[in-house]
Amino acid sequence: MRRQIWLWQVLLLVAIFALWQVLTQPGLVPPVVWRDNPERAAFFFGEPVKMFKVIWQWFSDGTIYRHLWTTLEETVLAFVIGSVLGLAMGLWLGLAPTASALLDPFITAMNAMPRVVLAPIFMVWFGLDIGSKVALGVTLVFFIVFFNVYQGVKEVSPVVVNNTIMLGANRRQLLRAVYLPSATSWLFSSLHTSVGMAFVGAVVGEYLGSARGVGYLIAQAEGAFDINTVFAGILVLTAFALVLDFAVGWMERRLLVWRPTQEGTEQL
Repeated sequence: MRRQIWLWQVLLLVAIFALWQVLTQPGLVPPVVWRDNPERAAFFFGEPVKMFKVIWQWFSDGTIYRHLWTTLEETVLAFVIGSVLGLAMGLWLGLAPTASALLDPFITAMNAMPRVVLAPIFMVWFGLDIGSKVALGVTLVFFIVFFNVYQGVKEVSPVVVNNTIMLGANRRQLLRAVYLPSATSWLFSSLHTSVGMAFVGAVVGEYLGSARGVGYLIAQAEGAFDINTVFAGILVLTAFALVLDFAVGWMERRLLVWRPTQEGTEQL
């Protein structure tokens, strides 16, 4: 069944690109939008054949590899730093009600702020190198991890806490044996979203100002009105994001192997 679904998905993707190619070829179909100049369709929407030629050239001459590596490095650094900061802050405020009540409006205000507007500020602070992209990615990852960890701490049953204290656990043992496992389980459950936001932060930062990265390639092509190269960069980024999502899914299955599946829950 799974193999048949994969086959149909591939066929659907091929059909979409084939239809795209046909609709952008003047003379193959009657002009609908630009009757006076049918060639404008290819200019505005690109041609899949030319996009794949650009992608093939990037990988054959090795141009794309250093840009992919830069984007991957920025994504991983933003994810790790944002996750560590979110985990530490979520644990602290989850266990400190007074500090949580004091900082709650400030955290809510910062979370409501569109973080993309901070990109120019980060470029002034950290320059056009990797630092500004990582900083933008950290601001996107931090709040996802923070709220998940904070909720994980709050979801700990008071009965479990009281029983652990009755067994003689001190504050450090309580944190390590009760609160931290609960918080990290919520953290691992948000891996897909966190990595996705780190990836978005890296690409947006590259697009707004950079000298390397796939976002930089797209920005350069856009400045030259090269729509085929723009779509080629988007396709590479999409494939790259799918690879990251697959890697995160594999990691999640390994880290959360203890979590009961839906089928097992239904059987119980």
